[in-house]
Amino acid sequence: MARQERAIRTRRAILEAASVLFNEVGYEATTIGALLERIDLTRGGLYFHFTTKEQLARAVLDEAVTLEGVRPQAFKLQEWVDIALLLAHRVPREPLLRASIRLSVDPLSRALFGTRWPDWVDVGQSLLVEAQEKGELLPHVDPAETARLLVGAWTGVQLVTEVLPGRTLSEEISSLFALILPNVASSGVLARLDTSPYRAERLLKEARSPD
Repeated sequence: MARQERAIRTRRAILEAASVLFNEVGYEATTIGALLERIDLTRGGLYFHFTTKEQLARAVLDEAVTLEGVRPQAFKLQEWVDIALLLAHRVPREPLLRASIRLSVDPLSRALFGTRWPDWVDVGQSLLVEAQEKGELLPHVDPAETARLLVGAWTGVQLVTEVLPGRTLSEEISSLFALILPNVASSGVLARLDTSPYRAERLLKEARSPD
């Protein structure tokens, strides 16, 4: 058991280090040699887990779709909002999640590995369909279209926020929902949705605190 736990920790450390490199220099410029300079591991130890840069990139993308911190809510629309707010809180703090976005927008890696954007669209669409069935959406709302547009808007906001100072990603995504939700949520639901930029931090603390 101890050996298995060490292997899991080592694999995670490799992915974290690779993610930092992907974020700093991009997929093409990242090398196995540069990665070995950053981790306390031999080449053989690295190859036990990953033998190529391509495997590392795919493993990073496999971690991209995460629902950590999301809990069942009275409104499915709140869960949809919570996913976006939690990502906005975590991405600036977690190199692996940030690297998954970097790989997705990089033309070379996107051509090689695709993206996880379709998976995020599916997650959002599923929640919006449930919200629609519960009467939470305005009559004109198309769940598939709305889910797709939010993924695109969220990604754009994240990329712009990285280079424009002044506001956090959480604040920007909160403002994005202030624009979107009046055109999506029924009036009775809209007034009861929490889009605070501080909501995600509280949700994560609750999810990560021991019982």
